[in-house]
Amino acid sequence: MTETTERRVAMVVVAHPDDAEFGCAGTVAAWVREGWEVYYVIVTDASGGGLDHAEIVSQEGRAETNAIRKAEQRAACKILGVTDVIFLDKPDGVLQPTIELRRDLVRIYRTYKPLRLICQSPDRIWKPMYMIGRYHPDHLAAGTAAMAAMYPASQNGWDFPELLAEGLKPHKIRELFVMAAPELNHAVDISETIDQKIEALRAHVSQLGTNFAELEPRMREFAARNGEPYNMAAAEVFHRAEH
Repeated sequence: MTETTERRVAMVVVAHPDDAEFGCAGTVAAWVREGWEVYYVIVTDASGGGLDHAEIVSQEGRAETNAIRKAEQRAACKILGVTDVIFLDKPDGVLQPTIELRRDLVRIYRTYKPLRLICQSPDRIWKPMYMIGRYHPDHLAAGTAAMAAMYPASQNGWDFPELLAEGLKPHKIRELFVMAAPELNHAVDISETIDQKIEALRAHVSQLGTNFAELEPRMREFAARNGEPYNMAAAEVFHRAEH
């Protein structure tokens, strides 16, 4: 085996369950079909994903939400062929790109050694076509942390030398794919995996179950619109950078 074949690993880092399904699930399914191992990292505990109009919030309720959303994410990953999902369980709704989070992600990068990384954008965008969720502060924080951990920390032994003591040598990620970035320069054809994307979204019943009939045609229309400039029937678009 060549080094590239041995290390054909991709990783997706997002704030919450269902974030990846909205932004990159078709791409993930396409890469899996090409023989890539894909790992998800869900940064928050998603315990704030209950009803928006709730007037009483309890620790028991948060724990129940956490368990439900983890189960839904695992079900979505199974549909897409994701190898494994890692939950960091940081508090939902108050995520910050701390040094501690950066170190956690560096530890994961050096352990799994992905060649490709998908993450959320650390920058807000103000185009009407994008849903309000694109401005979520947890998304921005997760994107900032994921990118800071990628460069330079993951590949620089001088960053977090305690990880060297754990036997985790520096690792360089070769490709970065940023979802919902202000500048998009790369499309992935998901014409053959759009149905998997939709089914993976459908797994998030607690968040999307009541309005999925409205959501599905919107997602298909959005994918078709993304694909038009690239002569693709359906696409997901990113800002892609080689490193």
